[in-house]
Amino acid sequence: MSQRFDLSLYLVTDPEMTARRGVVETVAAAVAGGVTIVQLRDKAGPARVLAEAGRTLLAHLRPLGIPLLINDRIDVAHAIGADGVHIGQDDLPPAAARTMLGRHAIIGLSITEAAQLETIDGTVDYVGLGPLFPTGTKPDAAPVLGETEFAALRKRIDRPVVAIGGISMQNAARAFAAGADGIAVVSAICAAIDPRAAALRLSQVITEARARH
Repeated sequence: MSQRFDLSLYLVTDPEMTARRGVVETVAAAVAGGVTIVQLRDKAGPARVLAEAGRTLLAHLRPLGIPLLINDRIDVAHAIGADGVHIGQDDLPPAAARTMLGRHAIIGLSITEAAQLETIDGTVDYVGLGPLFPTGTKPDAAPVLGETEFAALRKRIDRPVVAIGGISMQNAARAFAAGADGIAVVSAICAAIDPRAAALRLSQVITEARARH
């Protein structure tokens, strides 16, 4: 397990949604509004482009103490010295990521159903559980869990859990009611007219939800 980190407001970038403003500018604004951890995701982009964006983001985020994770690409995370990686069920297993990135790296793993719980080994730092709600961001998303199933699976996971999938300003509080330690958002911030304001509003929702639960 790695050092402590804050999953409260977890930003996952999207290359199309951030194309007009720029991924670096979007992330900088979102962090100013309260984002606590960032995942750079571009499944179709070349490794070189991903690495260049990652290095630029690291230069901005590291002085602020905000971790940068790379989606899927363990090789890119290693090459640029990112803070960690988020991997799915079809990627190399968590133990391989740990071997490549070292003991201090943050390793996140996606879980979409009960049968995958057995893939959570001692090298996993947190779990991304979902989709909690219907989402249009990921065309190949797994079936929606819903709050009841999410809550049931969360009780079986012995480490921090970030909820992902269709999370917005309107339903974010319900993720915490279902047991999430944090929420991962894409369009709620990346597609917002003002990413900083969107992140600030979500941060307020999180604070209020935690006070209730």
